[in-house]
Order: sequence, then structure tokens, then C-alpha cells
Amino acid sequence: MKTRPTVLYDVPGPRARRRNLLWTLLFLVALAAVVWWVVASLADQNQLESTKWEPFFTDARVWETYILPALKNTVIAAALAMVIALPLGALLGISRLSDHRFVRGAAGTVVEFFRAIPVLILMLFANAAYSEFTDISPDTRPLYAVVTGLVLYNASVLAEVVRAGILALPSGQTDAAKAIGMRKGQTMTYVLLPQSVTAMLPALVSQLVVIVKDTALGGAMLGFSELLASVRPMSANYGANTIACFTVVAVIFVLLNFALTTFASWLEGRLRRGKKSTGAVVGADAVEELATPGEHLDTPGTPPGTR
Repeated sequence: MKTRPTVLYDVPGPRARRRNLLWTLLFLVALAAVVWWVVASLADQNQLESTKWEPFFTDARVWETYILPALKNTVIAAALAMVIALPLGALLGISRLSDHRFVRGAAGTVVEFFRAIPVLILMLFANAAYSEFTDISPDTRPLYAVVTGLVLYNASVLAEVVRAGILALPSGQTDAAKAIGMRKGQTMTYVLLPQSVTAMLPALVSQLVVIVKDTALGGAMLGFSELLASVRPMSANYGANTIACFTVVAVIFVLLNFALTTFASWLEGRLRRGKKSTGAVVGADAVEELATPGEHLDTPGTPPGTR
């Protein structure tokens, strides 16, 4: 019996199904072998002994001295970077769509420059600049450098996300706004941005997750006391349990990013449901208020120019 092709692909025949099953089994065997090798290597190094993991469950000092202070610094740096980078990225993205060549060119130069530089280099330059030209305390200087590097890089990336989200909207949205007398600033604020936020949200969340993870670069190069930097002192004070420390820190990062993406998914669903359920109608008075001062819309039956 011949198989009928679908729209996107041909249904696999008996030989193709057997071949796919064989490749699946081979992959599972190879994966099991790799897992076994990793576990055996850790066991040979005594990294799976219960004594390596007990401090995280029995000794509160591990959390009070190392993990929680480091987690606090990570959250502070990431939150500051998000709060600053989001509006700055939106401003740069909107500026790149400006009708004025100078504004468009300046915003484009800033975005392309900082987007092309690795975030670690931006952190190192910021740290050197703060050390040379400011009197910021050496204890807090790494935080300033980390936040500065994250803001400069991620604001440039977010600017492109915002610009792409706005350009993805149908041109009829802008034409309709112009037809009722909206100025360009009003069109951007009341029509384009609100509609593009839902489409941009997945990309925005992905970049916010990158911000959380990139705080670890400050600990590796600038001595910033974040989560990853807490591994070394913990391992030194609790019997060289490096694997256990890295595992706990990795789980905390996963939980942080999972909470962020979960909130974003809830927000996206709420925005989409709100758009589907809204039935608001803009009245004539509201339309006239949005119109350019001195210009009014002609109502049906009124000769043009008589109002």
C-alpha cells in the first residue's frame, strides 16, 4: 500500500521507520555510555560522596556566608542592568526609526558600536574608567563596572529587537493613525509600541536571561562577588567539593531564569487575552483630542472646511 504524501513531508515508509528506530537506539546507547563515563569519573575522584553534599543540607553557614550574599549581588546587578537597559534600548530603537537623519545616524552608530564589542571587554573598560576618573570605592567598583557593561551591550541588542518589532507591524497601522490626525509621536506611543510589545516579548525575555547569566563574567574577571564567584571559597572551606558547589550554583541559575521566563509567559498570555477580549471604541471626542491642534476631522454630512 502506497503512502500518501502530506503537505510538508512524505510519511516515512517501513525502511525509513526501521532506520529511524535504529538511529534512536544508537543515540540512546551512546548517551548512556557518556553518562556512565561521567559518573564513574566523578566517583573515582570522590566527588559523589555524601560528605561533599551534606553541607548544603546540614550547615546553614554555607547559605548565610556564601550563597545568599552572592545571590543578592547577582540579583542586584541583573535588576539594575534590566531597569536601565530596557528603556535605553527602547529609546535607541525608536531613534533608529526617526525621520531626522542626524538622530537616526547617531542612534545607529551607538547601537552598532556597542553591539560589536564583547560584553566582557565593556566591563573591563568600565572598571578601568571608574578607577581612573572617579572616586568610587574599590569594594563597589566591580558592581558599577558589571552593570555598565551589561547596560551598554544589552541596550544595543534590545534596540534592534524594538526596531524589528515595530517594523514587523503592517504599514496600515501607521496609515490609519495618520488618517485620524495622530502625530508621529502619538502613533508610536499609542499604536505601534503597544502592539509590538507582545511580538517582541519572547526576544526581550531571552535577552533578560542573558543579562542574568552574564553577571558571572564580573565574578570571573573583576572579582565581583556573584554566584559563580562563590564556588571557590565554598569549595576551599568544605573539603574541595567543587562539583557539588557548581551543581548548586547551576540549579540556582536555572531557577532564576525559569522564574523570569515563567513570568514573561504569563505576561504574554495576559496581553494576548486582553487584546482578544477588548471591545473598547474610541469616541469622536477622543479622536479630536489626538488630532493636531487646529486641525479637526470633518463629520459626515458637514462640508469640508466649514468647521
